[in-house]
Amino acid sequence: MSALNRVPSLMARAGTASALTIAAVGGSIVVPGVASEAAAASPATKALRIAASKQGSPYKWGATGPRRFDCSGLTLYSFKKAGKKLPRTAAQQYNKTRHISAKNRKAGDLVFFHSGRNVYHVGIYAGKGRMWHAPKTGDVVKLQKIWTKSVWYGRVR
Repeated sequence: MSALNRVPSLMARAGTASALTIAAVGGSIVVPGVASEAAAASPATKALRIAASKQGSPYKWGATGPRRFDCSGLTLYSFKKAGKKLPRTAAQQYNKTRHISAKNRKAGDLVFFHSGRNVYHVGIYAGKGRMWHAPKTGDVVKLQKIWTKSVWYGRVR
């Protein structure tokens, strides 16, 4: 019997009152063998959370963490911690991702800033037109609105 098939019998054993109590307080039942929401998160979602956890870390050109970052250093670090390997620079990272349109972007995709064909900056898309990134010298890792339409999107494979 799979763990998912055991949930109804566990609920029956817990009783209706216990199940309602759990639902009312927003709790969850831990079932052995069933992945938790955190464990089931995609590498992109994990990378996004890792980047967000670095909020306030100082920018330093060439830095790849864990305390200081440049733009591609933050994306490299975040995806590495999430189990995915990326090359070092923003341009190399763009060349390594599956390119997607703005309308198909999802939280956790990479946002590449470009001038013509030259990619010069990268961040991690957070949804609602915003991204986590390490902007420039004198600044810190932060969530910021994407300020230009001169961006491309890439999904880490």
